[in-house]
Amino acid sequence: MTDGQHDFSKPVVEAAARVAKDIPAQALMAYVDAIPNIDHLIKVVQKPTSLILLVRDQKDELRVKDAKVKTVSAPRFHLTRMGQIKMATLLAFSQRMLSPGDVLVFLTGVYGQMLDTLVVMEVGQEYELFQSVGQPKLTEHIRRVVFQRVLTLALEVAHEGREGKPTGALFVIGSYRELEPYCRQNIINPFRGYPEKERNILDDNIRETVKEFCSIDGAFIIKGTGAIVSAGTTLHPTIAGEPLPQGLGARHSVAAAITANTRSIALTVSESTGDVRVWRRGKMITEMEKGLQSPRPPASATERPKGE
Repeated sequence: MTDGQHDFSKPVVEAAARVAKDIPAQALMAYVDAIPNIDHLIKVVQKPTSLILLVRDQKDELRVKDAKVKTVSAPRFHLTRMGQIKMATLLAFSQRMLSPGDVLVFLTGVYGQMLDTLVVMEVGQEYELFQSVGQPKLTEHIRRVVFQRVLTLALEVAHEGREGKPTGALFVIGSYRELEPYCRQNIINPFRGYPEKERNILDDNIRETVKEFCSIDGAFIIKGTGAIVSAGTTLHPTIAGEPLPQGLGARHSVAAAITANTRSIALTVSESTGDVRVWRRGKMITEMEKGLQSPRPPASATERPKGE
């Protein structure tokens, strides 16, 4: 806490616990690194509200090692307050810690700074936050760990770009048998011919390769098991998705359409803004916005990308 700042964490934590009790909320969520006193938070949150803590690294894990609470591993990225909430909610939802209709109290603040914000939401009732009502289980055909790895990779692409320059991307995860009729290759497929274990998104060694191929126009097609089928793939879905919010272009339109045609999940990275969006059943289910500051800002974000 710097000079001139006030530490709001204790009264905000206590207010959140009271709100969670009065509603009552199914869950109270918070990032461990935003909570100065974890023991105090655990003490004031009362049943039936479930406490879910987001851990970003080994230091966070050590702080909650002996606490009997639910935890979710969250990647360390500089997102807005609402971006942090959306990412955490999506991760908890994918791990079935939250269900549509659950009421949630969330504690957050500016990334890397003190806790200052309390948000109450009903999962699935606010499109701006998380549109999940009427959706099948997020990981119905996709391993949870695969979805989480692709989400993390999309956020890495959004924040790091490639060689200091912003880049966009489209990842589609699902059954290749369903996706294949809509796929056309723009280039010779760089993943063709390799054993699946050598091109699996869960292999840490493949991350830099994927980032390198983000410069190619087209989509990454990934099986629900994590095996990367192709890169540089053009998709030609026959059914359009729902109308897009103003300002979103071809990449997002394709993501909406392919998820309307198949039981897949698509993730888009906007080259111009760095925002990451998740698509299911023809609609955007959440959007994670970059914070105003980034640990490694891109050299330029003024060019409008082709195909976005």
